[in-house]
Amino acid sequence: MSETRPLDLTGDVGLLTAALVDVESVSGGEKALADAIETALAPLAHLTVVRDGEAVVARTDLGHAERVVVAGHIDTVPLAGNLPSRVEGDLLYGCGTSDMKSGVAVALKLAAALPSPARDVTYVFYDCEEIEAARNGLGRLARTRPELLAGDFAVLMEPTGGEIEGGCQGTLRAEVAARGKRSHSARSWYGVNAIHAVAPVLERLNSYRAREPVVDGLAYHEGLNAVGITGGVAGNVIPDECVVTVNYRFAPDRSLEEAQRHVREVFDGYEVRFTDGAPGARPGLTHPVAAAFARAVGGTPRAKLGWTDVSLFARLGVPAVNYGPGDPNLAHQADEHVALGAIAACERNMLAWLGAP
Repeated sequence: MSETRPLDLTGDVGLLTAALVDVESVSGGEKALADAIETALAPLAHLTVVRDGEAVVARTDLGHAERVVVAGHIDTVPLAGNLPSRVEGDLLYGCGTSDMKSGVAVALKLAAALPSPARDVTYVFYDCEEIEAARNGLGRLARTRPELLAGDFAVLMEPTGGEIEGGCQGTLRAEVAARGKRSHSARSWYGVNAIHAVAPVLERLNSYRAREPVVDGLAYHEGLNAVGITGGVAGNVIPDECVVTVNYRFAPDRSLEEAQRHVREVFDGYEVRFTDGAPGARPGLTHPVAAAFARAVGGTPRAKLGWTDVSLFARLGVPAVNYGPGDPNLAHQADEHVALGAIAACERNMLAWLGAP
């Protein structure tokens, strides 16, 4: 691997985004980028820099009454032939441009440009967001160094198209199992076909009416869907088990336990096994510092239809929102890209907020 060039935190934010993109950082392989970020931040006298694994935390300590957290993950999904980055017109193409190295670039620019922000700021650049939750770097910090994430308000710089997205949905996955009895398919009447027995499960999903609750002024849209089905033993065997895997995306007015109870009710009469789950987070827009952020950024806040790490901040008692320059619909695509003008606009808005009393 070629040597990583030093990051220039004083130049154009679009060029900085391109430099970040060109340092490959697929989940689990973030060391080179974490090293470059730490090296760029360490000389800044107004910041205290802490390294935790492949996460880098930088903090001001000016004694302000308020502290805000600005966070972004530095990992990406696996490459799809989309490195190195390239520019076409106003668009920067490359793996992680939208999700979320453009947001990371904005945060790094803020860290360098604001030696005396109007609020104390903690900048968090963390690893392993794109893979299983057990390896999530922000989750690791929440478990082992929660004091580093303390604050009155947090901005997670996930791609939102430059609009505030409040809170996030919760998510869970469950296996809904039907049991049968094996037999030879030539004498099927001696068995009970488990694949046939899941037909009512699919019918319940087809007829399911998802809730669209309004939570703290923002409209959420839930979803309960089959995302996989497994069953079958051999081409001449009546199967004795069939499992439908379902994913429930639920609004933050329900706890994870309430969401699990709801799924059990929907599939009453079937065996339900929960395999994964994470609670949502209510919109973090009621705190005065959040209101100041909304005024500086402008636009109309909307609900986050998906799960993000604002949920982790919510569990720490820190209200948080999602806000970043990328388009979330382009995340993980081979032609992932971000508008250079959108990155610059995000930087201006964040500077106006953090620099204003």
